[in-house]
Amino acid sequence: MSTLLETINGPKDLAGLSVEELTQLADEMREFITHSVSQTGGHLASNLGVIETTIAMHRVFDFKKDRLLWDVGHQCYAHKILTGRRDDFAKLRQENGLSGFPNPEESDYDVFSVGHAGTSISTALGLALGAQHNKSDEKIVALVGDASIVNGLSFEALNNLGLAKRQLLIVLNDNSMAIDVTQGAMAKFLAKVRLSHTYEDIRDTTNRILEHLPLVGKRMEEAVENFKRTLRMAITPNRLFESMNIPYFGPVDGHDIGSLIGLFEALAHLHTPAVLHVYTRKGKGYDPADDNPCKYHSTGPFEVNGTSEKPVAAKRGFTAVFSDAIVDLAEKDNRVIAITAAMPDGTGLIKFREKFPDRYYDVGIAESVAVDIAAGMAKQSLRPFVCIYSTFLQRGFDQIFQEVSLQNLPVTFCIDRAGAVGNDGPTHHGMYDLGYLRMLPNMTIAAPADENELKNALALAAAGNTPFAIRYPKDTVPVIAGNDIPYETGKSVRLRHGSSEFAVVTIGPILKQAMEAAAMLETEGISVTVINARFAKPIDPDIFELFTQNKMVLLAEDNSIACGFGAAVIEQALQVAGEPNRQDLHNSISKAVLLGRPDLFVPAAPRSRQLDWMKISAKQIAETIKKLKSQPKTVDKSIQT
Repeated sequence: MSTLLETINGPKDLAGLSVEELTQLADEMREFITHSVSQTGGHLASNLGVIETTIAMHRVFDFKKDRLLWDVGHQCYAHKILTGRRDDFAKLRQENGLSGFPNPEESDYDVFSVGHAGTSISTALGLALGAQHNKSDEKIVALVGDASIVNGLSFEALNNLGLAKRQLLIVLNDNSMAIDVTQGAMAKFLAKVRLSHTYEDIRDTTNRILEHLPLVGKRMEEAVENFKRTLRMAITPNRLFESMNIPYFGPVDGHDIGSLIGLFEALAHLHTPAVLHVYTRKGKGYDPADDNPCKYHSTGPFEVNGTSEKPVAAKRGFTAVFSDAIVDLAEKDNRVIAITAAMPDGTGLIKFREKFPDRYYDVGIAESVAVDIAAGMAKQSLRPFVCIYSTFLQRGFDQIFQEVSLQNLPVTFCIDRAGAVGNDGPTHHGMYDLGYLRMLPNMTIAAPADENELKNALALAAAGNTPFAIRYPKDTVPVIAGNDIPYETGKSVRLRHGSSEFAVVTIGPILKQAMEAAAMLETEGISVTVINARFAKPIDPDIFELFTQNKMVLLAEDNSIACGFGAAVIEQALQVAGEPNRQDLHNSISKAVLLGRPDLFVPAAPRSRQLDWMKISAKQIAETIKKLKSQPKTVDKSIQT
């Protein structure tokens, strides 16, 4: 039996459909997305909530010419289906498959590659100003969630919307949810607005907007003023936006396709930036996601059986270890505070929140504020732990420098999703934290290789009086034989004493890969030294002595080679080599091999494949050593990568 969805190969195919047919199409798309995500994993709840809004936008605007910007971007699945990518969903978030985020390399309908919150209004404003300069007439639409609009960058952009003297529509998708329940005063205000309106109120608001914003007839400016006067007694966010001279319309039902089409048609004719506030339900149409949108924000594959589901079991990962360890630490030390930026589940803080609600803070999607709040708490002799994904912590770099490092305050950064993150791809890899953190004075950087090291690093951080960073990946926690040597700041450990000219120095869980590579090579008669650095800062001076032993040293890290751990070892070894009577280091330093992410963006794929590409999997480390051993013994004056 054919479906309406099968007839949609591009936005133009929406033109001849009735509202009833478009509603049917939304239901079919909801079923299609749920099935697709159950097979591949992905962002489910957020995508189920914006289907009708997406259909209505594509029905009214021509986004081949007009511009649609997404914020955060993970809710673009319906958009991708409508723009000719339905058949690609079998490889959603897979290697050489469909990205889980907007991607201009995939389609002209995607304007920016985006995976961070708060960017859409700013980039939309830039597009609008560009169109203004070019005297072009394309329509510009930014869809932003209620959690993203409270981001500082969003407010900065709203404050500057008056620069645009043309159409720019901001669709505020309000579902009262980020990844978890949206936090902050703005969220509470929007929740109050939501609770104060019945469904009839929303329909009445929609009708009044359509009545006052006709496509023809009255001047649009007069229509806007007439509409604003009708809202004076209503409890709406219009006062907030109107105080910034931004026309506000809403709230309206984000699942009423017919009304949305009328609203978009009317608002497309405004010659000024404006906000349309739509209410949606995150997870709509799939009961488990509707009931628990936080759990189904981002999910791995799962089994769908009517309205029930059976998650695919996963092995214990670093986040789970951290979750237990931070609770244990807080039980022993009442100075321990946990702070997150809208990701209590993803960073493993749910248990902490339940056990210590008065020592837990969620600041919403506002990483910079999280860092500065932690700095203030540290000034009060507390021990704040800021728990944020590596890719998002980048957004707080200036605050890490200015308020934490410069002040030498005991704030600990628990950096989840460090290194390659698998199918989320380039916007979410944590490849840069070693680089931007190691340049900061006073900072200690630990990269635990296993469960005990993560626990020890947390305890060390709480006991100290200086900034501390702990990075760990989205991966299963390995078991590494012999890695139970006492844990000391800045001290490495040697787990294999090899007799060959090769030594592998690793940072973090790549130690497991190095140990497996050494075991492989042992069967071929190549005995390799393996060092677990444990710390990227300070670096153990004993590592430099490998060069005096005329070893060819491979420095392996799940991070960018540029500015990373390997680069730090080389930099400091060269400084030592410049000291009197240390000329013995020079030749060996020149033979060092840096393994990690080269100067390119790593595409979406399973994490194991990404480790292969970066030559830090066990197989690739072993292959690299075998190739080096087979090369003629000449001195290479350049550092190899």
